[in-house]
Amino acid sequence: MRGEERGGVAALAEQAARGAAAGGRAAEAALSSVKAAPVVALADAIIQEALSMNASDVHIEPTKAGLRVRYRIDGELRVMYDNFPARLKDVLAARIKIMAKLDTTERRVPQDGRITFGDGEGAVDIRVSTMPVLLGETVVLRLLSGARRLLRLDELGFSPENRRTFESWCHRPSGLILNCGPVNSGKTTTLYAALRELNSAEKNIVTIEDPVEYFLPGINQIQVNTETKMTFARGVRSLMRQDFDVGMVGEIRDEETAEIAVRAAMTGRLLFSTLHTASAASAVFRLLDMGVKPYLLAASLLGVMAQRLVRRLCPECREPYEADGEEVRFLLAHGYEERRFFRARGCAQCRGTGYLGRLAIHELLSLDADMQRAIAEGIPDFEALTKQAGMTPLAVDGIYKAAAGHTSLAEVRRVAYGGL
Repeated sequence: MRGEERGGVAALAEQAARGAAAGGRAAEAALSSVKAAPVVALADAIIQEALSMNASDVHIEPTKAGLRVRYRIDGELRVMYDNFPARLKDVLAARIKIMAKLDTTERRVPQDGRITFGDGEGAVDIRVSTMPVLLGETVVLRLLSGARRLLRLDELGFSPENRRTFESWCHRPSGLILNCGPVNSGKTTTLYAALRELNSAEKNIVTIEDPVEYFLPGINQIQVNTETKMTFARGVRSLMRQDFDVGMVGEIRDEETAEIAVRAAMTGRLLFSTLHTASAASAVFRLLDMGVKPYLLAASLLGVMAQRLVRRLCPECREPYEADGEEVRFLLAHGYEERRFFRARGCAQCRGTGYLGRLAIHELLSLDADMQRAIAEGIPDFEALTKQAGMTPLAVDGIYKAAAGHTSLAEVRRVAYGGL
């Protein structure tokens, strides 16, 4: 972001603070007019700036000195402004509440809402969460991807072997395909790319999501709504009467959804979903812990993918080096002997971080007959079978991509093992 643009946001903050100093009902009423108080322009400018920097989240937080604003860019939180005047604490939160149609007078309990920012095809859906804290209220904005380009499978950073495996799953007539990883690991983006690959007039594709992050033309998308009791479990149960060919359940959260999803995949349909597990193999144990019968899981589960997002090295300033010390021990532990890699340096293009954008690292587990038997019969050495089958672990996929200069060893270690 250019200095003058950053200065523009700071100047709006000063104007808004002066307006807030006037106080009274007039200042609060002005918040609801898009042409009135500078705080209206300030809220818009913060969102616009975050979008221009490809941020996924905006954090607006009260501090003892005033107000701090942070953006999550490429998975990392960065402080953008840490000295907004204290008078903005209430009025900026109130303005965002108005945009999200929340109660501006309620500051004692958390609130959740949504904002549609912009008009037409360029509109961005924003989830809003407010939370009372010791010094006031925090506001977190999740900038969903509705206005961003939907990626294709060949743009997701798959290794050639992993891409072939995943595409073969996608073109199977039936079965359950799981994508696993923590929050913000790109699971939904990957599944949307798969649905885009399969989308045709000859297939009835239905999704159940919370929230719907992309609009997919030609696909029937269902929004989970707890107020109307439209849950994941209820949605999956209804799918069975919708004559669907391909389905996507945004997340398996409970025992009921897990059971219904497994049974749906056994009826000759292809079903995608996600789980919050650390590895591909652990997804199997999670479903069994949820009460899914082993013989049903063995018969329905087609494949499991685990993924993480690592920051992509800036192509303008990355520099080669020879790995040593702890990095060598990390490499040897994964059977890798080469030492030449690339590391971040920092330049104007990447704002001094050394990184620009993100890519995924993956591990894909295709279930063979031995694994199906292990699940059905409860054989305890299931993870050993995944190694015998030649599955490339997350960390090894990351090492290959680091050796190719796409990311750094430091990123792979941080994301896969917390830096170990």
